[in-house]
Amino acid sequence: MGKRYLFFASLSYSYPILRPLQEEIRRRGDEVAWFLEDTCPDLLTSNEKRLNTIDEVMQYNPIAIFAPGNHIYDFFPGVKVQVFHGYPINKRNDKVDDHFKLRGWFDIYCTQGESSTIPFMQLEKKHKYFKIYETGWCKTDNISNLISTNSTRKPTIFVATTFSKGISSLDVLYPTIKSLVEKKDWNWMITMHPKLQDKELRQKYTELSTTFENVTYLPVLNGWEEMNNSDVLLCDSSSIIIEYMLLDKPVVTFRNTNPGKHLIDVKSVNDIEEALETALSRPGYLMQNVREYTLFHERYRDGKNSSRILDAVDDFIEKHQNSMGRKPLNLIRKLKLRKQLGYWKF
Repeated sequence: MGKRYLFFASLSYSYPILRPLQEEIRRRGDEVAWFLEDTCPDLLTSNEKRLNTIDEVMQYNPIAIFAPGNHIYDFFPGVKVQVFHGYPINKRNDKVDDHFKLRGWFDIYCTQGESSTIPFMQLEKKHKYFKIYETGWCKTDNISNLISTNSTRKPTIFVATTFSKGISSLDVLYPTIKSLVEKKDWNWMITMHPKLQDKELRQKYTELSTTFENVTYLPVLNGWEEMNNSDVLLCDSSSIIIEYMLLDKPVVTFRNTNPGKHLIDVKSVNDIEEALETALSRPGYLMQNVREYTLFHERYRDGKNSSRILDAVDDFIEKHQNSMGRKPLNLIRKLKLRKQLGYWKF
């Protein structure tokens, strides 16, 4: 009998992150199932297995559970593995980047590159209840298979922003985007972070796509294909910036909280058109800075990150699982979670 694994999905971004890992699990002859929280839309296909109840998870008894989000159910069986939903960019300029906030749920953190590995290694040394493995991000495994289609289409602008209040720019950018949609011979693809709850704003961009043939609204990102079939990202301070740059594409940002030479950052909406024109020309100095920046965040480009993640789980179980320090009690969080779920078995 093969190994059993579980995916713990809280939001729609979980699908493109976890599916490359699912491919590797199946390639090895093992089994994986999905558990979707109420906040996660059901986008599973007919050949993907879903467990609908907590009792089903208990009976399934996975050896490891993978979560892209910040939490996981502590009472689920198996090693708890954090695989992340993005890269650390400290968009709020906090003293401690939220990416490195420990919540006491995980046994393993699978880091992506120098920007995440070094801080987490320092935390591991201090707290001693989890292990760090630099594996690379499983979502990037299929990037090398993508082929750009730029030669046969109009220039295409991809629009995506963060959900964070005070940083998200979609509302401010709407008049400018609408004006450029009408004015420029460009195509546009627009998406919103799954945590952005502004229904009125979502409706405005949806209507933009129904009014203009050169605008496509993407309620959910299914993977890399949509980004790959565009030429420039227009953003603010979302970690999707790094994902987009991994495709060797330039980014224009509006009031980025951590601007740098890898970006074309503007402070006024009046400068966006010129910035997009510059980005579309792919100046050599900019693209070199983009490549250097992404190497700091994502170490591996060999398509084997998912394999390294599964190997990390095996290594942890074999060498470390029974010798780790005790996790924080987290009693209040655990009780709140059980109350929310109505689950009181111990």
